[in-house]
Amino acid sequence: MDNLLSITTFIPAIAAAILAIFLRGEDAAAQRNAKWVALIATTLTFIVSLFILAGFDPSDTGFQFVEEHQWLLGLEYKMGVDGISVLFVLLTTFMMPLTIAASWNVTKRVKEYMIAFLILETLMLGVFMALDLVLFYLFFEAGLIPMFLIIGIWGGKERIYASFKFFLYTFLGSVLMLVAMVAMFSDAGTTDIVTLLSHQFGSESFSILGIHIVGGMQTLMFIAFFASFAVKMPMWPVHTWLPDAHVQAPTAGSVVLAAILLKMGGYGFLRFSLPMFPVGAEVLTPLILWMSAIAIVYTSLVALAQEDMKKLIAYSSVAHMGYVTMGIFAANQQGIDGAIFQMISHGFISGALFLCVGVIYDRMHTREIDAYGGLVNRMPAYALIFMLFTMANVGLPGTSGFIGEFLTLVGIFQVNTWVALVATSGVILSAAYALWLYRRVVLGDLIKESLRSITDMTGRERAIFAPLVVMTLLLGVYPSLVTDIIGPSVEALISNYDTDLAAAHAASQIADASH
Repeated sequence: MDNLLSITTFIPAIAAAILAIFLRGEDAAAQRNAKWVALIATTLTFIVSLFILAGFDPSDTGFQFVEEHQWLLGLEYKMGVDGISVLFVLLTTFMMPLTIAASWNVTKRVKEYMIAFLILETLMLGVFMALDLVLFYLFFEAGLIPMFLIIGIWGGKERIYASFKFFLYTFLGSVLMLVAMVAMFSDAGTTDIVTLLSHQFGSESFSILGIHIVGGMQTLMFIAFFASFAVKMPMWPVHTWLPDAHVQAPTAGSVVLAAILLKMGGYGFLRFSLPMFPVGAEVLTPLILWMSAIAIVYTSLVALAQEDMKKLIAYSSVAHMGYVTMGIFAANQQGIDGAIFQMISHGFISGALFLCVGVIYDRMHTREIDAYGGLVNRMPAYALIFMLFTMANVGLPGTSGFIGEFLTLVGIFQVNTWVALVATSGVILSAAYALWLYRRVVLGDLIKESLRSITDMTGRERAIFAPLVVMTLLLGVYPSLVTDIIGPSVEALISNYDTDLAAAHAASQIADASH
């Protein structure tokens, strides 16, 4: 089918336009209609995206379903997917109907709420499909706007502070990336990502203001892109916006933030940083590996001290993203396979954990851990679901969480055993904070009077969790569902990375000899 990627990307935007133009009023019927339009549109997007997966050939390491059109001002509209991006497209379309279904209790400005999520889906899909620098940047940055509104309008008491912090951190990080993109265009004469992947950027060392830049232009460009993607992941120490954003965002906002938006940073590293600036990557890899290891240990310890459930899960997300950056910059097959697997798996698991918090928040209107205890006595189904995702978050064998962590640790062990040792301690710490949370919220006697009338999960809530349970267990016992698709593309990425590095080193030796 022609234009399959564009159709998938813009179905939610068309639904948002329909809501904006045709839906009037704030009565119960209008609210119900807004929810149904959003749910049908996101479900349809998921169904159409399955055709992309069905027609995708994993053995072809190039871009598939490529669409190319001249756009305004001579810019290119170019979309395509490869083995690295196709699963992020599927993750996005899979999570969005569940997110809308989890928003069924929203009563404030429902039409605008649904429009924000629908536009956000279009922009997120665009990031994973764009094959032009300008197009990628537009999708990447525009996604901030609906998320800023979702936190700022439908968030908690401190929502204004959290939404501005989220916006400023992620926007300022991306300004450097824009400067690097201009430099790339002036050097290569194109904004086409496919062409740029095979373009050799200068790697001759030089000095600026007395500072010697090893790897020259590549290192500077790598740092510019790194600034943007590190904030988006987020990596330590630029992670502080994330716990605030999660705590203040509505449940659905937290799910999208954890399951999809954070993955854009990891995707950016794989699409731009490693293949385009291999010398810069090599120069800064030791620093990144240690930053990742520190993130895993430090944020796990911070998670242990939290009193708010969402904050604890937010810090846990930062720790899990530490494994991802470690795996990517190990730059070997197990490391990168593990990093991509961890991102997909974390999408299901962290999304489910934020939904678990949302279930009891809808009933009690508090996220304080101390407000709960003994829920297993009144909510046995909830206790079971929460336990499954707690164990998956810890990385219990048999769940998808184990595969990603294990592969990244195998990958990093081949590169730096000390970093691997520090990172492995994070597995123990994650068990500590996750089980501590579960123990205080679910187990024990039901002592608090306010909890005596709490009801177990409704049919709608169980239906939302069912696909997440299936995916977490399925990928845990059958990981080749993911690794078979990503494997060949990752292999090609590593082989090109090694070849480019070898060529750059040879060129620098010739340059040194001629001097």
